[in-house]
Order: sequence, then structure tokens, then C-alpha cells
Amino acid sequence: MTTPAAPSLFDTLALNGVPLRNRLAVAPMTRISATAAGVPTEAMTRYYAGFARGGFGLIVTEGIYTDRAYTQGYAGQPGLTDAQQVAAWRQVVAAVHQQGGRIVAQLMHAGALSQANRFRDHTVGPSAVQPKGLQMTVYAGKGPYRMPRAMEEADILQAIEGFAQAARLARDAGFDGVEIHGANGYLLDQFLTSYTNQRQDAWGGSIAQRMRLPLETVRAVRVAVGAGFPVGVRISQGKVNDFVHKWPEGAEGAAAVFSALAASSVDYLHVTEHEAWQPAFADDGATLVQLARRAAPGLTIMANGSLHEPSRAASLLDDGATLVALGRGALANPDWPVLVREGQPVRPFDAAVLAPLGNIKDAEQALREARATVTPG
Repeated sequence: MTTPAAPSLFDTLALNGVPLRNRLAVAPMTRISATAAGVPTEAMTRYYAGFARGGFGLIVTEGIYTDRAYTQGYAGQPGLTDAQQVAAWRQVVAAVHQQGGRIVAQLMHAGALSQANRFRDHTVGPSAVQPKGLQMTVYAGKGPYRMPRAMEEADILQAIEGFAQAARLARDAGFDGVEIHGANGYLLDQFLTSYTNQRQDAWGGSIAQRMRLPLETVRAVRVAVGAGFPVGVRISQGKVNDFVHKWPEGAEGAAAVFSALAASSVDYLHVTEHEAWQPAFADDGATLVQLARRAAPGLTIMANGSLHEPSRAASLLDDGATLVALGRGALANPDWPVLVREGQPVRPFDAAVLAPLGNIKDAEQALREARATVTPG
């Protein structure tokens, strides 16, 4: 028997019926460039369309807040809660489609890590535990995070319904799918994390029990959008305020998380680490992508984490990833797929793009449009 050839970054695939021209995605990156009312702007339309013009097959948006209660995390963050926001997102989606790309909306509840919320003057989380670290200045934060109020049952159900309703609105706006943000220290990850979730009720306990909110959210979103609409979940160990966190349950805990998600109705897992090729745990040489593949052998897996070098990106396909998502690499190279396919070197990331704030800048846009001028086939 012949061994099947390893997939290439430029192979096509389909995500629950949605065709993708290659296996290269843009990772979600907060850019705080919406209006004060959470409406996407023309700058955002050009920003997202630029990645599609540069050859990326799939784009995952920045985290989008999902209700008018506790979900907003940052001033300038876009939402999916009303008709005006939907209309503006429809323009973004159309611009991406015009350039041959596909785009999914990442749905996010900031929980205890909220730095600015025009709807509430306090934060909530699974337990009244003050988040580690300081608010992110790149997103206009200052000083320690606020002490959250422990969520009551009604708050939790409201959060789940917010995800479901935002997913409906994403489908109405023409998005090609949605990604539920269960990573990086935001609300769903706060429930998954043992030191932020100290609940003694059915929403806390073992790592399998702490997965209840992510799984209930997946269930509600799937009911909201139907079987034929792609739904993914982003999962990580590290957090924006606790970069080096590891699940204390180790590889067994990872198996519990990924097996539970594989048994749900998700179409893909988006697995992110700082350096995706490194072992996930000291006592097991497997990467987090390899652990996800073991637990979910038939599921589409997107890998993210410092994969801007083409050889690194390709190596994650060998680890079991189906798609590779670039963050900083895509910011530096909105035409990364074109460059790599033509054998040209990729540019290094310049941190000045995100200084002093992480918003989309006019100079960045001009450079992006100058670089990504060729529509790939």
C-alpha cells in the first residue's frame, strides 16, 4: 500500500460544506477599531478584505461581543447585537468574499477580563476571584482588573443565549461560520480554569464538569444556526493575563477537554499555544495539536502559535492540524500565502503596528493595500 502524501498548506478543503482555497487562516486579533456603538468601520472592511486579497483561505474575526450585558471587553470592540452592526458586518463579509476568501465570526464574552463595557460598570465571572496581572495598555486598559461578581444561574443562562443570538445574527450577516471563543482567559476559559472557577455547583468541580459552560454554549449555538452552518471552538491553556498557564490535569485533562468537544456538534477546534510546536506538558512530548488529534481523530483542527515561518506552519500539518492560523505573521504579511507560494521570504513582525494602541492605523492600511495587490487563483 502507498502511504498518502502529507497535506500541503495550499491544498483545498471544505469546512462543513464551505469550500476553502487553502489551509491558511488569519487568527483572531483584537484591533479596537469599531465605533463607540460597536459598529464595524470602513477601515475594518479594508483590513479584513486585505487578508483575502493576499491569499488566505479563511479569516477569523477579532472577538465580537455578543449581548448588551456583560460580554464587551474593550472600547472600540465590535458587536453582533443589533441591526446596525449586522449591516456593517455584511459589508465586511461581502468584501472578503469578493476577494475569494471565507470569514467566520469569533463570538466572545470577556467575563472578568473586561476592561471597558458601555452597558455595565462592573464585571462578572465564575467566581469572585480577581484576575491575575494588569489590564492591557495596548487596548487602553490601566491598572489591575476589577474584582468580578460571581455569576448567578440567570447570568450564565443569559451569557449562553447571547452566544446563540449573536450566532444567528452572524449567519444573517452572511458569515461562513462562527467560532466560539473558549480560550485566552475570557469567560468560557474562566469556567474551564480551576483557579478562576471555584464554584461548588454544577458549573464547577473537575475539569470535565468545568467544561459544562463551553459545551452548553456549543449546544445552544448549534440549535440557533442549524446543522449546515460551520461552528468552531478556540481553546488554549495560556491566557492574556497568565501567559504560561498549563492545565494542572496535564495530558489527561487535555484528553477530557478535547474528547468532550469532539463529542459535541462542533466542526472544528482552534488550538492555540504561544509556540504551537512545543510540547504541551513537561511529562509528555506531544504538542497540544497532537493531543487534540488523539482525542478527536476525525475533527478539523486549526493550529495557531508563532507559525509565521513556512516550515513551522507545514510541520503542524504533520502534527495533525488541518489548517494553520497566523496572527502576527499575517499582520506583517497580509500576502503571506502569495509570498510563500512564490518562494519569496516573509517579512518580520514590527511591534510598532500595535503601538501605542492596537487599533488599525492609516499607515498600516496603506502598506497592507500596497502589498496585497494580486488576487490569487
